Amino acid sequence: MFPLSLPTNRPLLTVIHPKPFLWIIELHNGQDNRLTSDLVDNGLKPALDAVEKDWREQWRATASTTDKEGGKGALIIVGRMDQNKFFSNGLDFENVVKNPNFFPVTFNPFLERLLLFPIPTIAAINGHCFAGGLMLSLACDYRVMTDGSKRNAWLCMNEVHFGAVWPLSFAAILRGKIGDHRLHRKIALEGHRFTPKEALNDGLIDHIVLGETADVLAKAEEMAERFSVNARAGVWGMIKEDLYRDVVKDVRKDLRLLNPAVADAAAKSRL
Repeated sequence: MFPLSLPTNRPLLTVIHPKPFLWIIELHNGQDNRLTSDLVDNGLKPALDAVEKDWREQWRATASTTDKEGGKGALIIVGRMDQNKFFSNGLDFENVVKNPNFFPVTFNPFLERLLLFPIPTIAAINGHCFAGGLMLSLACDYRVMTDGSKRNAWLCMNEVHFGAVWPLSFAAILRGKIGDHRLHRKIALEGHRFTPKEALNDGLIDHIVLGETADVLAKAEEMAERFSVNARAGVWGMIKEDLYRDVVKDVRKDLRLLNPAVADAAAKSRL
């Protein structure tokens, strides 16, 4: 099954399975990994399905045995590995605003899926991480980032600067992952550009790494090995369903105006 490139007709990501407990999704949609409908619907969603299916097959095979390695699992999402500038530059905003189905049909279900994924997830942030890209990383369980010493790297929700209203899903995930209201203000209303060190000090990320993409990925793999054992009991995702119950309720509240054309467009993306 692996390596797996998706979508099959024009790959925008690749999934590899380098170790028995580890899967890695590399985003390579252009240089800056804009989160387009195609990438999300035909790349990220089926990639998550493929990883979960593979892990569950391993888990079932060892669930009733004394194998201490079987059932371990972790997933890393990283920006394209041949550069050190971008993790993701956010959504394809120009097309998102034209598509009333983007959040309720495409992006929100993806964020929920990632938020509740049944094995530990780690965002290996190997460059700038803006807007929707930052939300993707917050939906992961852990975040590792370059320290920015060799090349500038920022985390930022910059919608306030270009006049985009947040969907309910963004606010819900921010509240669910970050508890300090002053930090909410700094992120959402000020559109602050966090350096990696600032992001670490404010609790947005878990580790910063001196070096380039390979070094960030190595640290992410170290964390994956450490926490993959917590997937063995099969309850990692079940606990998160309770932990983020209110977040999920709000993620699902995003509404869209319905007419036949909008409904047909939603069906087209689903079928």
